[in-house]
Amino acid sequence: MDDVAWMREALVEARRAGEAGEVPVGAVVARDGEVIGRGGNRRESAGDPLAHAELLALGQAARATEGWRLTGTTLYVTLEPCAMCAGALVNARVDRLVYGAADPKAGFCGSLGDLVRDPRLNHRLEVTAGVLEEECGALLREFFRSLRGGPEDVLSSSTTER
Repeated sequence: MDDVAWMREALVEARRAGEAGEVPVGAVVARDGEVIGRGGNRRESAGDPLAHAELLALGQAARATEGWRLTGTTLYVTLEPCAMCAGALVNARVDRLVYGAADPKAGFCGSLGDLVRDPRLNHRLEVTAGVLEEECGALLREFFRSLRGGPEDVLSSSTTER
């Protein structure tokens, strides 16, 4: 599968999260042509500030591989990871990150900062941004529009509430 097909898998997780009343962000971890971890935001339902889609997908992948080192993997996520999730990607030794929509207010993989490619760290990721960007962004905009009853563009004002 290519990046677009894998991002469509992440969008499935994002839609599930949105249907559950969560901010619709989804992630999948792939290795050798198969998904080894999936996650959609669960902060509200779990009452857990760590229940971001990326962290849930990484945790599932670690359990599937019986180890914390996720070398040889790619994480596909519908929204640019925040600093917490970017740090987890580095610490898990993920090789590659592919994300859909940029997050100029909280993204730490190129927008607000670039933790995953910081040369001072012991591991860096290859990053591909903007895969199915419009579809990923539209899902978030529609979610927030339905909550707020307005047409504001949340990707430029507040996607940090994930």
